[in-house]
Amino acid sequence: MIAYNPSEELDRPMTISKAGKISPLDPAAEPFYRQIYDRFRGAIANGLLKPGDRIPSARALTKELGLARGTIDTAYSLLAAEGYIEARGQAGTIVAPGLKPRTAIAIPIRQASRSAAATSFRPDSILPFQMGLPALDEFPRKIWARLGARCIRAIQPSDMVHPSVFGLPALRSQIAAYLGVSRGINCSPSQIFVTSGYRHTIELIAHSLLKAGDRVWLENPGYPPTREILRHMKIEAVAVPVDHEGMAVSNGFRLAPRARAAVVTPAHQSPLSVSLSLPRRLALLDWAKRSDAWIIEDDYDGEYRYVSRPLPALKSLDRDGRVLYSGTFSKVLLPSLRLAYLVVPESEVERFEQITEALAGGSPRLTQAIVTAFITEGHFARHIQRMRKLYAERRVAAVAGLESVLGKHLRIDPQPGGMHLILRLQGRRSDRRLVARMREEGLYAEALTDWMVGSDGASALLLSFTNIGSQRAAEHLGNQLLRLM
Repeated sequence: MIAYNPSEELDRPMTISKAGKISPLDPAAEPFYRQIYDRFRGAIANGLLKPGDRIPSARALTKELGLARGTIDTAYSLLAAEGYIEARGQAGTIVAPGLKPRTAIAIPIRQASRSAAATSFRPDSILPFQMGLPALDEFPRKIWARLGARCIRAIQPSDMVHPSVFGLPALRSQIAAYLGVSRGINCSPSQIFVTSGYRHTIELIAHSLLKAGDRVWLENPGYPPTREILRHMKIEAVAVPVDHEGMAVSNGFRLAPRARAAVVTPAHQSPLSVSLSLPRRLALLDWAKRSDAWIIEDDYDGEYRYVSRPLPALKSLDRDGRVLYSGTFSKVLLPSLRLAYLVVPESEVERFEQITEALAGGSPRLTQAIVTAFITEGHFARHIQRMRKLYAERRVAAVAGLESVLGKHLRIDPQPGGMHLILRLQGRRSDRRLVARMREEGLYAEALTDWMVGSDGASALLLSFTNIGSQRAAEHLGNQLLRLM
């Protein structure tokens, strides 16, 4: 049965929700029974109501619309006679289970004007090579389901009110403990703010510490949504080049010495996966102290380093309270959780509390409770250790499989960690055109040049390996890619 949601209605003339909720009828148009008939038939044709879905009883719809029972009965009789619906007695009335697509009339549906090659950097699909997805086949769903059921059974009235906009206290405590052990960050739970994702984190920082007209250093290449968020807030992004040691801090001094902040990915630069060297880390911290500026450390997948132990966070070197640490559960657990977190300097806690109170709605308490239980019982640490080993194996398999098929056409960068590969295209191939062709054929990729500011970037594909289970699977995908090159 589909839950009723009064906001899910189509525009006229097919204004009917998933649960059969009909918007006001037009007394100047066709007879009411015909309008009801047309709208149900249109909703079925459009796929809004699917075979087996339950629709309102004639009695309920009579009460809802304030019409005579005979009017509703006439509309339902027509629908039943034409095979659209079936009455099941006390089980209610449903859309006919055996309904064939050709039975319904063809009614065009407005589609989003988005090309196959468009990049959202937050796709809702599951495609080969798709960036940002952990190994979905290896997520401990049984454990998660057990914890979820337990959290649901334990719900009390106090759990049903608005959640804390700062985050569930127990989750904030668990995050603080985890960061102290795994990332070398010494912080209190009060310094941690649970957010609904990286974008929310950046918006919270910008509202709290920056203003329109400020300048902010961004890595080039770097994560495109960061530039977009700042642009919408009228904050100027200054593109600072990245080389084999990470952000070239000296270039930042030259380009914008009075910048108010710098956004960096020190563990695995996004997307090149190089690590910010210790001399540059110290230079960046010194600049922030002298300039009274802020460093935003985006540690999106710092747990996944394969050549040595994970590097300590830049925040662990911060002695002057200039670094804001951004972490997420999207890469280590699931993107659908929409949970991330931010560690702010102790001196700025009150300011962030004020802004959060004013702007944030809070993340779902139940989701936070399940994550808290997952961490508390040790599943989180075990999951990360298991994924680190698995990803190391899958990366080797993916590189071997792709190189065996595509070795003459590209070069794969050696990387110390991360969750994606960089495939450098040989010759003058356009990564953007190739990405467009891949999207049309059901393969995912991102073009490195889309992550660049300026036109100096070399063509390369960004491909995730986390859901490639074997070298043979990589070879199969490589052959698909080869046909498009």
